[in-house]
Amino acid sequence: MLTDPLFYAVAIPGVILLGLTKGGFAGIGVVVVPLMSLAVSPVMAASIVLPILLVQDVVSVWAFRKSWDKGLLILMLPAAAVGIFLGWALAALVNESAVEAAVGAIAIVFASQRLWAERALKGAERVEATPGRPWFGVLCGATAGFTSQIAHAGGPPFQIYVLPRHLPRDTFIGTSAIFFAVVNWMKVPAYVALGQFTPTVLATAGVLLPLAIVSTWAGVWLVRRVPAEGFYKVIYVLLVLVGGKLLLDGGRGLLT
Repeated sequence: MLTDPLFYAVAIPGVILLGLTKGGFAGIGVVVVPLMSLAVSPVMAASIVLPILLVQDVVSVWAFRKSWDKGLLILMLPAAAVGIFLGWALAALVNESAVEAAVGAIAIVFASQRLWAERALKGAERVEATPGRPWFGVLCGATAGFTSQIAHAGGPPFQIYVLPRHLPRDTFIGTSAIFFAVVNWMKVPAYVALGQFTPTVLATAGVLLPLAIVSTWAGVWLVRRVPAEGFYKVIYVLLVLVGGKLLLDGGRGLLT
């Protein structure tokens, strides 16, 4: 188990943010691996985070188990599996920084456009829900799996397809929870094959698990108190912030 105080100084806030993400505030957990990377290697940080995610997924799926969109999962999960495989197979050839920067830029443009459209219709009907074409859902699912495997950034591609549908708040959160729970389990064999789940990694993850569970339930409690009509605006703003973080990290990586 890790005992470095610096690690826990950055890991504890990161795990709390991760819990809020799993509770429904999609996206903000993207900071946890970069935070932990201030004290340990990014590979070890990602390896510690994955077992925590698997437990948090149980909490979030249980909390929203009655609200999810079966059609979206049938459409996007097989594509995500293909994306995860491609990410694993092409890991040595793909520039992670370029992937982060590209995903970040697309997320910013998409979320900004949606926020602008909603502001333009302020006082009128909200932006019309758009179901999206199935081929685009497959593409976004595959991209979510690929970027999750390569750069732990599967949220923006998933949201780009799902957010415009304007699902009921709990249905959006439940669908997202199940999607990423399955995606995270799909990533486990790659981590096992690479020998990342060492005793130190698993013991450190175990120490952080109680906090992860409490923060996830706190996220569930908080998100259900956000007015339904304001929920999507919050998510779009978070998506802009997450996109900016990915663009900044990717840009730094390309310049070093």
